[in-house]
Amino acid sequence: MNCCTTIRTDTGRLFSWLAALHRLQFRLFGFEKNQRQLIDGIKQAGVSGAELLEIGCGPGYLHHYLLQCGAARATGVDLAEGMLTEARSAAQTARLNQCTDYRLGDFVELADEIRDADITILDKVVCCYPQWQPLLDRSLEKTRRVYALTYPRNRFATRAGVRAMHRILSLFRCCYQPYIHDPEQVGKRIREHGFYLTYSVLTTAWHTQVYSRRSRPKDANGK
Repeated sequence: MNCCTTIRTDTGRLFSWLAALHRLQFRLFGFEKNQRQLIDGIKQAGVSGAELLEIGCGPGYLHHYLLQCGAARATGVDLAEGMLTEARSAAQTARLNQCTDYRLGDFVELADEIRDADITILDKVVCCYPQWQPLLDRSLEKTRRVYALTYPRNRFATRAGVRAMHRILSLFRCCYQPYIHDPEQVGKRIREHGFYLTYSVLTTAWHTQVYSRRSRPKDANGK
């Protein structure tokens, strides 16, 4: 088993173990602040009739809510079987199982098998990839209209928190670790794919941003 496979396996195990905690947290407190901001930005861009793709979908609560707001269907991708089990159960309870589809694995490897979407969502996912460029490139290629993401701020307190988390997980021989990437480079990569920033807010630890694709210029025949 190579290093990348070990990291993916440990990531899946860790977040499967956390699935029950996510369920309890959501029942007690609802969406986190940055998730409420992400929802606001997406709704401003328009969700009616949209096909959603949520990468690192976790228990699915975010896209379930957007489906209830008028989105047409959603595909969720996650490394953690435990998270997808929770997502399927929650979708069935909300009577959304007919308009949801879930895929287990690394999105970068599965991208060719996944349908394009109007809106792509990456909530706290970029920080799970040591090499973020392939993740953004493949997911942006799948996005027709709106690209929404949340990722860590590059500041001292956040970097200290990431280092502390890595040390704690290493005590349990877990290879998973989060990463902090340069926001300027992340934004530049998204813009290079023809998107422009329409919504941006900050919390203490997180950037929340929503981008929209620039409309294609009409040709001489107006098409």
